[in-house]
Amino acid sequence: MYQTLTLTRDNKVATVTLNRPDVRNAFNETTIAEITQVFNELSSDSNIRAIVLAANGPAFCAGADLNWMKKMADYTHAENLADAGQLAAMLAAIYTCTKPVVAQVQGDCYAGGMGLVAACDVIVSVDSAQFCLSEVKLGLIPATISPYVIKAMGENAARRYFLTAERFDAAQALRIGFVHEVVAADALSTKVAEIVKALVTNSPNAVAQAKVLVREVGGREITPELIASTVEGIAVIRASEEGREGVRSFLEKRKPAWLG
Repeated sequence: MYQTLTLTRDNKVATVTLNRPDVRNAFNETTIAEITQVFNELSSDSNIRAIVLAANGPAFCAGADLNWMKKMADYTHAENLADAGQLAAMLAAIYTCTKPVVAQVQGDCYAGGMGLVAACDVIVSVDSAQFCLSEVKLGLIPATISPYVIKAMGENAARRYFLTAERFDAAQALRIGFVHEVVAADALSTKVAEIVKALVTNSPNAVAQAKVLVREVGGREITPELIASTVEGIAVIRASEEGREGVRSFLEKRKPAWLG
C-alpha cells in the first residue's frame, strides 16, 4: 500500500515505520501524504489501542528530502503555501490522533524529523542519537514544526536551538524535556514495548480524552472558565460506559471489559 513506509499490526498495536533508509528517511511529498493517510486511518480504527512510530536504518529522519527541496526552490508563494499546508496536516494527524503515539527514535533526528517526533505523545530515544534544528543554516526557519517542538522542549531551549542550529545529543534532549526516555540501543525495543503495554491496558476512551485534556489545558491560565470545562469533563466521562465499567471493575476487584 505504501511507497515510503510500512504498517504492521500486532494485536492492538500498530507500528508505522519510515522506510527510506537510503536517504536517512528524509521525507518528500509522498511520505507526507502517506503518513497523513495512515494516521488518519489508525485514529478511527477501533481495533488499535496504541501506535509506534519507528524507522528503518541508522537514522530516524533527516528532515526534508534533497530532491524535494530542489523542487521547492522554484515554487511560487502559492505553491509554498500549499506544500507547507500538507506538512502541517501531517503533523496535526499525528498530534490529534485519538490513539497514543510512541516515537521509537533509533538514530539521528534532524529538522522536520524533530517535528515528527515532537508531535508524538511519548518519545523514547537511543542514547547515541543526535538532534538538530538545522533550518537556519539553509536560510530557513522551522516554522511549521515550531508549535510541536516548542511544546516539547520549551521556549527557552527552542530559542537556543532554533537560532544556533547546534547539534545536541540524547542526554541533552532528555534534560530539556524533548524526549521522555533515553536507553541503550539493545534496550530500545524493550522500553517501547513496556510503555505500549501500559498504554493498551488503559481505557481506550479515557486515553483518547486524556490526550484532548492535555491539548486543551496545557499552557492556559487557570480561570473560572477553565475550571468549569474540567468539571464538565470529569462529569461526562464518569457517566460514560467505560467510566462506569472502570469504577465497577475496580470495586469488584476484576478486570475491566476493555481488557477482554
